[in-house]
Amino acid sequence: MSDLLGFVLSGLVSGALYALLATGLVLSYSASGLFNFAHGATAYLCALAFHELHSGFGLPAVPTAVLLVCAVAPALGLGLDRLMFRRLARVGETAQIVATIGLLVALPALGLWTVELLEDAGAPVRPAENQFGLPGVGPSPAVSWQVADGVGVDSDQLITWVATAAVALALWVLMRHTPLGLKLRATVDNRSLVELRGMSADRLSSIAWMLSSALAGLAGVLATPLLGLSAHDFTLFLFVSATAAVLGRFVSVPLAFAGGLGLGVLQNLVAGYAGFAERITGFRTAVPFLILFAGLLLLTRRGRTAGTAVVDAPPVDPQAGLPWSRRWGPWAAAAVLLGSSFYTVTTPFWSGLLAQGLALSLVFVSFTVVTGLGAMVSLAQATFVTGAALTAGLLMSHGWPFAAAAAAGTCAAAVLGGLAALPALRLGGRALALATLALAFLADQVLFQIGWLRNGDTGWPIPRPVLGPLDLNDDRALGVALTVLVTAAVASLGALRASPSGRAMLAVRSAPAAAMACGVSVVRTKLVLFTLSAGLAGFGGIMYASYNTRVTATDFTAMTGLVWLAVVVAAGLRRPQFAVVAGLVYVLVPQVVADHVTESPHLPVILFGLAGLALANDPDGYCAAVPVRMHRRRAARAGARAGAGGGGTDSAARAAGTAGEPAAGGGPLADGRPVAGPGAAAGASRAAPPAGPPAAPPAPPAAPAAPAAPAAPAAPALELLGVRAGYDGAPVLHGVDLVVRPGEILALLGPNGAGKSTACRVAAGLVAPLGGRVRLAGRDATRDDPVARSRAGVLLAPEGRGIFPSLTIEENLALYLPVRDQRDAVYERFPGLAGRRGVAAGSLSGGEQQMLALAPLLQRPPRVLVADEPSLGLAPRVVDEVFRLLAELRSGGTALLLVEEKATEVLRVADTVAYLAHGRVAWCGPRAAVEADRLTEAYLGLAAAARQVPGGTGTVEGQEPGPGGHVAPPRSGDGVRP
Repeated sequence: MSDLLGFVLSGLVSGALYALLATGLVLSYSASGLFNFAHGATAYLCALAFHELHSGFGLPAVPTAVLLVCAVAPALGLGLDRLMFRRLARVGETAQIVATIGLLVALPALGLWTVELLEDAGAPVRPAENQFGLPGVGPSPAVSWQVADGVGVDSDQLITWVATAAVALALWVLMRHTPLGLKLRATVDNRSLVELRGMSADRLSSIAWMLSSALAGLAGVLATPLLGLSAHDFTLFLFVSATAAVLGRFVSVPLAFAGGLGLGVLQNLVAGYAGFAERITGFRTAVPFLILFAGLLLLTRRGRTAGTAVVDAPPVDPQAGLPWSRRWGPWAAAAVLLGSSFYTVTTPFWSGLLAQGLALSLVFVSFTVVTGLGAMVSLAQATFVTGAALTAGLLMSHGWPFAAAAAAGTCAAAVLGGLAALPALRLGGRALALATLALAFLADQVLFQIGWLRNGDTGWPIPRPVLGPLDLNDDRALGVALTVLVTAAVASLGALRASPSGRAMLAVRSAPAAAMACGVSVVRTKLVLFTLSAGLAGFGGIMYASYNTRVTATDFTAMTGLVWLAVVVAAGLRRPQFAVVAGLVYVLVPQVVADHVTESPHLPVILFGLAGLALANDPDGYCAAVPVRMHRRRAARAGARAGAGGGGTDSAARAAGTAGEPAAGGGPLADGRPVAGPGAAAGASRAAPPAGPPAAPPAPPAAPAAPAAPAAPAAPALELLGVRAGYDGAPVLHGVDLVVRPGEILALLGPNGAGKSTACRVAAGLVAPLGGRVRLAGRDATRDDPVARSRAGVLLAPEGRGIFPSLTIEENLALYLPVRDQRDAVYERFPGLAGRRGVAAGSLSGGEQQMLALAPLLQRPPRVLVADEPSLGLAPRVVDEVFRLLAELRSGGTALLLVEEKATEVLRVADTVAYLAHGRVAWCGPRAAVEADRLTEAYLGLAAAARQVPGGTGTVEGQEPGPGGHVAPPRSGDGVRP
């Protein structure tokens, strides 16, 4: 019994540290969507700083720990968020993973290099790397107490438990009982919706990163007596804690915390009671990685891809359409020059370095296959290299020739790749990256510890081959041979990319569901990519081992593979020639730095790691960034010239609608005057007068009188003036003019793809216009972001449901209505919500969710409501209720821009109707001027002509205005266009 208690108590110590790290991972992921692989590096940096300040400079332990945990670590998190994480949240997941892996590599090296510089400057620092038995926050040496027979507890363990319990309580209070915690949890559900509700997601992300870094700093300080100062051990500790984050599904802080505690206890129990583990070398240390792998497979849910157009859109290819000589000529010339340089200008030393870089280039090209073509992040490439090289060395020791042994080693790596591909059939993104990393650590801890495979610490000799008259023992001959092999690999991948099979692979990368619908086997494609990538990595590893003439089981660890990936992705993953550049840079930069800057081995590692910072701006790598930026500048200049030539807007298609009909409910007549502003001369769209819900007709005048002058219309609440907008250089809106006044509903109709949702996103600030202006109550708000627009009174009800599914009904309402009386008024109006206020919003029906999204607006009406398909997917009864709510908002003075597919229903409440076709306003006028044939044309995707109708203005091609400016409707067969 005492043994069990001892295992549990000691397991709770490591479990507490796992829990702290896992909680920080969940917090940062929840707020930003980033899984921070560098979380353990932050903990190591704080542990290193604590050791040097306390043991080296002699500062008191407790104040030093408080300073690091409460000030330095949060400042580091805030700085990284502003410099890197905030921008990474807007790029692809591959760039996110690799950039944080770059930090994982760079931060420990930066800390150790700083210690070296301080030592050279005469500061009283202590040796740091791989130091153990170091003092912690408590007394040194630690004080011990006997809690049972043979079971002791020391002061360091007690401090760890108390600190962890205090943090757990504080986090629970923060996340469940404070407005800040509610906002942080809302960011988990929908970051963009948080901004649309006036809360700065960037600020919330910064707070989450500060808290996450503080937790990492606390774990690092507390772990110093347990782990010592080993960057490798801290990194392993992080990935073990990632298992607890997986148990919490990356979103639940309590589950992650409990998972960390349980993991520490389980690890100790296995070590103490699993007798079979004694026969398997490395099994005990591999237990957390087995749990991580199993947890990823069982607990991670695959995202739904059906119905999405593109999962991973390819970047702009500035060389598309160029002839072969222009695309590949410079690279072919570079290969010829490189091969000839071995016998002309390079010294034997540099010939050896270049040959080493070319051998690594074969390994790096394998990343292009699995990640560049397949969009699957594999962190097990170093495992394939080691497996192939050890297999080849084993066979060569039994008399196999080099070619046969190399072929067998390559096949062994391909088999390992096929096994690693199995989780790829279910997982993707960060989950797949963690799964392959877990397999890599399992291989390091178990597979490569098998005696007959590793041959002890000496490994296997791999002599260089002699191919006829070609003796590759000469570095120059080896360099030329590797140049030929690398050129062949790059050319083969280029041909594969252009082949039907390559196009199928790219289709699986971009849109798996669409590729499957076209008959492409996603499963087979992923298996082929992983197998081909592993085989290529294995062959490259054999050639690299042949350059060194020996291989051991520790030459290429899983951590080595992380550095490789950071270097390759920083150069560019989508093109194999960029991987060759990365291989040469990887071997040449350390030597150049050692010759001309410093002999410290840490600076090159820092440079390689920090190259990931560039991915926040150029997610496709620095090699691809230069031609892409040049292409974009040329396109921008061409677009500016086209705009100067009159192609920026289509003013002839925009019409000003003036009405002479009474508003719904007997409102005043419109004045019939055109809107003033940039679009007025060309007939900019005009708003109708305020129209409320049906009401009693006004009392007749006491005596006949001359007609009164029309009332002046209210000042516009929202104006889109000549707006041009699009996505990634593809234009969608071409000079749209829309004006919405307080107390008016402007219905925006048109076929799918006309640009209606883009107009809504521009109005809300989610899409920045390429040209034109956005005005709110007369103020230019073109440059305002969604948070500023929301705080100015513009609220977007996005397509679908504008709710936070994981939050309860009460919490959803509290985000918009912090005053309880306002929430009680909502419950009084909608008793169905009142009885379920503690239910998660995601479990409500579609109609209830839409009511929950719109009901708070009745208590705090926005100045402008932009509603994008509010009736989408709702039953007719619920649709009627939605439109009643919109009419109530209008009667309260809210200006509504309403996009709808249900034209019949929307025309019952709309005051003004605008038709959008091909990104242009084809017609705009009062509701009474809408004709059935015009409505039919709009929804058939035809561009309705801007014909003159009573109360509307416009032009029809080929017709001149008659007396009074009226234009006759076109005859059947007339060709009309906007």
